[in-house]
Amino acid sequence: VGVILSQMTPPERREAYNADITYGTNNEFGFDYLRDNMTHSLDELVQRGHAFAIVDEVDSILIDEARTPLIISGPADGASNWYTEFARIVPLMDKDTHYEVDIRKRTIGVHELGVEFVEDQLGIDNLYEAANSPLVSYLNNAIKAKELFNRDKDYIVRDGEVLIVDEFTGRVLLGRRYNEGMHQAI
Repeated sequence: VGVILSQMTPPERREAYNADITYGTNNEFGFDYLRDNMTHSLDELVQRGHAFAIVDEVDSILIDEARTPLIISGPADGASNWYTEFARIVPLMDKDTHYEVDIRKRTIGVHELGVEFVEDQLGIDNLYEAANSPLVSYLNNAIKAKELFNRDKDYIVRDGEVLIVDEFTGRVLLGRRYNEGMHQAI
């Protein structure tokens, strides 16, 4: 009998999967499957062929947690000082004057006054000029972090690290990160 735990190394995982019966969480099985599909050689695989599974709390996994995708991401490219810069600028902006928020759709939109405010703060002429276009993502993420993500509800900060809280179970999702720069913006 084997068990898959989040802190296990690939050789330990491989050994656990080689057992006749392997216990683990749906997230561990799912991420191992994704990682196995990204390997460059058969020697790097941890899972073996899939035969069948007995799933406890199947309604929770297939219905509730199905809304939370399993995503493997790498480190963000670019200078991290922009996260700090927009974390300084966005609190100075006024909701409704500089930007709008649709809580239900979880979207934001920056008004012309907001664009002008950011351009003044950064000392640039045109936020949407090709050379400045990456800055738009930093701005949007900083506004979303301020307006759409709530500390101690959507995430917690432990030892200086942002940890995502599962919206259905209320449990901390160790090893999970928001993607596309949102984690850094928070």
